[in-house]
Amino acid sequence: MTLAITIGVLVFGAVFLMLQRGLVRIILGFVMLGHAVNLMLMSAGGTFRRAQPLLGYTSADTASDPLPQAFVLTAIVIAFSITIYMLTLAATGTDDDTEDAS
Repeated sequence: MTLAITIGVLVFGAVFLMLQRGLVRIILGFVMLGHAVNLMLMSAGGTFRRAQPLLGYTSADTASDPLPQAFVLTAIVIAFSITIYMLTLAATGTDDDTEDAS
């Protein structure tokens, strides 16, 4: 129940920040949404109900599914690279009012 509330709060905060005008706030909203999705993927793996995903320590029947953990690890790397790219675009962006009208 606590995990679902945490995911809901993160999604609410992400949507709120993405609806703001500033580019940095939009980027922070995307970061928060990424964290919410990572938590949702981890909860889909059922790690709280099962044992470690290592087959040397537990049997295959009680081991948790390691695939959502691999998805989350991949999502963290992708979200980090997209965040760096968007922050770079925000830092080097130009204002349209300063360009010549001719």
